[in-house]
Amino acid sequence: MHIPFNKPHYPLPGLLATYRAAIAGTISGNGLYTKKCQEFFEKRYGFRKTLLTTSCSDALEMAALLAGIGPGDEVILPSFTFVSTANAFLMRGATLRFADVGTTVPDIDAGEIEKLITPRTRAIAVVHYSGVACDMDPILQLAEKHSLRVIEDAAHAADSFYKGRPLGSIGHFGAFSFHETKNLFCGEGGMLAVNDGQFIRRAEILWEKGTNRAAFHRGEVDHYNWVDIGSSFLPSDALAAFLYSQLRILDRIQRKRTRIWDLYYRSLKPLEDRGMLTLPVIPSYATQNGNLFFILARSGRERDDLLSFLKKKGIHAVFHYLPLHSSPYFRDKHDGRPLPNTDRFAGCIIRLPFFYGLKERQIGFITRAIRDFFK
Repeated sequence: MHIPFNKPHYPLPGLLATYRAAIAGTISGNGLYTKKCQEFFEKRYGFRKTLLTTSCSDALEMAALLAGIGPGDEVILPSFTFVSTANAFLMRGATLRFADVGTTVPDIDAGEIEKLITPRTRAIAVVHYSGVACDMDPILQLAEKHSLRVIEDAAHAADSFYKGRPLGSIGHFGAFSFHETKNLFCGEGGMLAVNDGQFIRRAEILWEKGTNRAAFHRGEVDHYNWVDIGSSFLPSDALAAFLYSQLRILDRIQRKRTRIWDLYYRSLKPLEDRGMLTLPVIPSYATQNGNLFFILARSGRERDDLLSFLKKKGIHAVFHYLPLHSSPYFRDKHDGRPLPNTDRFAGCIIRLPFFYGLKERQIGFITRAIRDFFK
């Protein structure tokens, strides 16, 4: 049996929707399906304003622009994340201050943030790893105390919640991913959620290459012009059409994915009870949204041995992330503070195959292989 790490699901309605977008006469950005997707997210989750983007990276870069990040500013963020989180601020000339993650959840440790705040700090970027919420209340309190912007990297966090509040709706900005490995996807894609009304008008301008074209299409101005900096952040409406076909069955997708997560957890819990591995922890304030499933080995050597064992069985499991603070690019720029929890998660984590079409018998094959390894 061969089980890939990810296998995108391309349902017929999604392909038909893309075709319908094409024959409608325009498949450039900000068309009918772009508007439908944005309206869906705003209505369902209460985001003040959403803007589809070509990637989560673009959404983060827009957030950095809107937050006014520039040379000499400092941004606090976790080291255990994808490079896009860091690049968005580094490209604006900011200095990065990496905080450690917690001992049980690989989210930024709220207790580590305040000691990193200086007069030059401008923002805190949090990452809701695997769709499990960071502890947002103390982070928001710190942000208010020090007048900081809060940016939620919610790449993993569609349809996940913190104390009943949708992730991506809590900070000033939320950035989502619709990459093919995510719950909702359109190949490559993303979305910026703007939760503070003072930034909405400028967000639309940045999104439309620095022009007030969005206002022109609403009839608010009689022509559009170049009024600010910006870029072409908006995706093709054909991609939005594919995404919208998934939004229409979001509840079905989420039921299937959370069931996969539950099956993994129940099947592997006996191994955790015997001290062989560690399973994900879901704090009382958070939910799991079926984004991914990981386990922690007891050491880096054991992690590598288990990955090799699974590969021989035809199971493609992976690890990530390599810590940003000790990466080849950043290690000589880091201030030298040890980040032990980050290093432990990075050294011991294994992501198991996870996708919509994963069958129960395949999950059984994977979990039996893991049990066989520990025999």
